[in-house]
Amino acid sequence: MQETCHGVCNSLHDRSCWRRPGSTLPTVSALPTVDADCVARYHLWIMTTAFIRHRECLLHDMGQHHPECPDRLHAIEDQLIASGLVGYLAEHDAPLATRGQLARVHSAEYLDALEVAVPARGLVHLDPDTAMNPHSLQAALRAAGAAVLATDLVIAGEVSNAFCSVRPPGHHAERRRAMGFCFYNNVAVAAAHALEAHGLQRVAVVDFDVHHGNGTEDIFRDDARVLMVSTFQHPFYPYSGVDGRSARMVNIPLAAYSDGGKFRAAVQSAWLPALEAFAPQMIFVSAGFDAHREDDMASLALVEADYAWVTQQIKSVAEQHAQGRIVSMLEGGYNLSALGRSVVAHLKVLADL
Repeated sequence: MQETCHGVCNSLHDRSCWRRPGSTLPTVSALPTVDADCVARYHLWIMTTAFIRHRECLLHDMGQHHPECPDRLHAIEDQLIASGLVGYLAEHDAPLATRGQLARVHSAEYLDALEVAVPARGLVHLDPDTAMNPHSLQAALRAAGAAVLATDLVIAGEVSNAFCSVRPPGHHAERRRAMGFCFYNNVAVAAAHALEAHGLQRVAVVDFDVHHGNGTEDIFRDDARVLMVSTFQHPFYPYSGVDGRSARMVNIPLAAYSDGGKFRAAVQSAWLPALEAFAPQMIFVSAGFDAHREDDMASLALVEADYAWVTQQIKSVAEQHAQGRIVSMLEGGYNLSALGRSVVAHLKVLADL
């Protein structure tokens, strides 16, 4: 049996076999000679990427026709099913973030103000674009909690990387202010958790959302342990990221209508040298997909192949310096079809599929 089991293991672990067009993942249950240890190692091997979500993230609703809507998560789920990716991801429910985890990146006064602002019914606006319904704060706590869980799973070695399919997004939330659809800065919560709870000394935040991550920069501007590299359309909301940045904020503004070629050139000429010099021990991604050419919230012209390419660049840096450790947080992306397809492209690279 030992010889048969090893033969099966070798067959199961031959990715060139089951990833050929038309091939299917071997069914372990159909192989009675495979022992339990072999099955356990097989499932551990294929589940390299965690997919973290929570149903409460669907309850946050900022009103009819608001682009940051629950259907965004449905669109991602639909594309995951259509692409056949679901069975290759280690699925987890997001916990609630604790106040202590949030207080690493937000002031106590701000956290108190958010709790007081929650309406009993209807909507309350924190700015013209950002509103809360009775379920919004709970959804935001799940989104930030997903960031913490993802960080724990990756650092513990339970998975190589993680993607958090959660909302509301986070990268516009500053230390003391909600804005741009964001309440808690999820990616900052994750990065701070790695630094404070796990003792990492250097982490990088990579942000390819079409909007500058002003909140992340506000939170980490003076923290020498954090490097931030980003691209964004400029001039464009939130009209930041160009002036007054620190040396560890490698922000590359892109003019309207810039395509994948200009985006890739910015990554190669600015991001990659900075990441190489900084040698982060873990990489956190603000994964916004609203720079897609089909997304009419902005005017950049990326496509799925660009998101797959930049994910591979991030993976290469992580494999060289960070033991492959990556946590990716959903940010923007408002054309539902383009969002779903782009997330699939991102996940395929993360999961080596």
